[in-house]
Amino acid sequence: MNKNVAIVGATEDPTKYANRALHMLQSRGYNPIPVNPLKETVDGIKCYPSLRDIPEPVDTVTMYVRPAVAGELADDVVAVKPRRVIMNPGTKSDVLADACKKNGIEVLYACTLILLQTGQF
Repeated sequence: MNKNVAIVGATEDPTKYANRALHMLQSRGYNPIPVNPLKETVDGIKCYPSLRDIPEPVDTVTMYVRPAVAGELADDVVAVKPRRVIMNPGTKSDVLADACKKNGIEVLYACTLILLQTGQF
């Protein structure tokens, strides 16, 4: 099973949900892959400037960016062909959702942290 999870909007700020997700994913045996064009690493993990720069297959993309930014990334998401995209609260983008659905990518409107905590990830 592919356990690669791209975290779009990854940050080192421990008060942010993206950072909490990174550590929770890691503690549960997943391979979190930070994505942020402004960072080289996030908490010691190599960070990629875009989804297209990730050299390995991605199973899940979890979004932690504003809806407008999520929409702008639709082509990148489709290009990496994840099994699913999780739009965390505050990231819902109809543009991204439509692009995913047209390309057979599952879309979840959910909180990654809750999915992990409840065994639904």
